[in-house]
Amino acid sequence: MMSGDMDELDSLDRRIVAALQVNGRASWTEIAALAATSVTTVARRAQQLFARGLIRVAAVPQQSGATELLMVRLQCAAGTQIEVARAIATRPEVRFLALVTGSHDLIAEVLVPKGAALQALLVDGLQNIPGIQRSVADLELHTYKSNHEWSRAVLGDGDFPLPEPHVCAADDLDDLDHRILAALSADGRAAFQAVAGELGVSESTVRRRFEAALHRGCVQVITLVPAAALGFEAEIIYWLSVAPARLQAVAEELAAHRGVRYVTAMLGQESLMCEVILPTNEDVLRFTTETLAGLDGVQAWTANVELLTLKRGFVRTPWSAAQLSGATAS
Repeated sequence: MMSGDMDELDSLDRRIVAALQVNGRASWTEIAALAATSVTTVARRAQQLFARGLIRVAAVPQQSGATELLMVRLQCAAGTQIEVARAIATRPEVRFLALVTGSHDLIAEVLVPKGAALQALLVDGLQNIPGIQRSVADLELHTYKSNHEWSRAVLGDGDFPLPEPHVCAADDLDDLDHRILAALSADGRAAFQAVAGELGVSESTVRRRFEAALHRGCVQVITLVPAAALGFEAEIIYWLSVAPARLQAVAEELAAHRGVRYVTAMLGQESLMCEVILPTNEDVLRFTTETLAGLDGVQAWTANVELLTLKRGFVRTPWSAAQLSGATAS
């Protein structure tokens, strides 16, 4: 699904958005340098993009060792997909949610505290939502890649450092840290002074604690944007069956591909899930027939096209609400 607004982004808007994906809290001066334009132009255009609901910057706490991730594929009764999606999107434990093509209608990634009863989550929770007929859940064993490298082609071939994998421990954040991150989850570009005033602490305290959490990998600043707005036609999720002895090697080779946004190992027969964002369907064909077909150990695959992403990084996408309000299930 793609709204008319997404078609209207010109090359400068796209560079500004891609620069915000490099660092969502960068100053307008830093964004202007990456986007190769003036500070005034960057500030004006970026504010327009925020106002249109095309982008959102959020500070997202990262999972700790006390949690596990489940990838859940859901099949819905005909005509209920949109209502089911709305209901699932409200659940705080859902990190990712997309409406997709294929034998399942929705894909949800769910954060579960270790030791929690999975029956309560799957049977009493998700499957209790009216409209859900069937679910398939796989435990995620290891994430090999999760970043916005795909969009950096918009900025050319510059050297943009990628974030280090998070190493946050369960007890690294105290109550004040969580309150600071909660304030910045609503607006990841909020000034530290404004957050300090809201929480009744000093600006230096907010800055110091946020930067420490960022350094320890306890928070990630993400910039949400529809891939179509940056000129990328195809968002595909591949489910790969891989020979166990080749699992890590295949995952690492996929992770090295710029168009791959997310790679995770799973416990089920489809042992790798790989999300790919590419400019055209021709690129998807090349990725399938050359990249995947050339990987030793890949035995089979299936794929879903992402029609609409409702949540990413626990954050509701700003454009999905507008699209859902006038959408009908297919």
